[in-house]
Amino acid sequence: MASTVVAVGLTIAAAGFAGRYVLQAMKHMEPQVKQVFQSLPKSAFSGGYYRGGFEPKMTKREAALILGVSPTANKGKIRDAHRRIMLLNHPDKGK
Repeated sequence: MASTVVAVGLTIAAAGFAGRYVLQAMKHMEPQVKQVFQSLPKSAFSGGYYRGGFEPKMTKREAALILGVSPTANKGKIRDAHRRIMLLNHPDKGK
């Protein structure tokens, strides 16, 4: 019984020290992580709208950017993306 209590105590202490080490390591890595997130394209995180300059006639590239799909996407992906955008912007959604 006593050996079990000692083993549990040592396990908890080891987990505490490991957690402390991880937190300290994360503080040192924070600038690199921020730089990586800033270098990623904004469309990777935005579920919102395409904020860009529009041409007089919409191109395939612009349509793909608005829907958030590849310009070479198949009809199924385009249909799903269009449905997602329509559901997000539906007037009955309450926004």
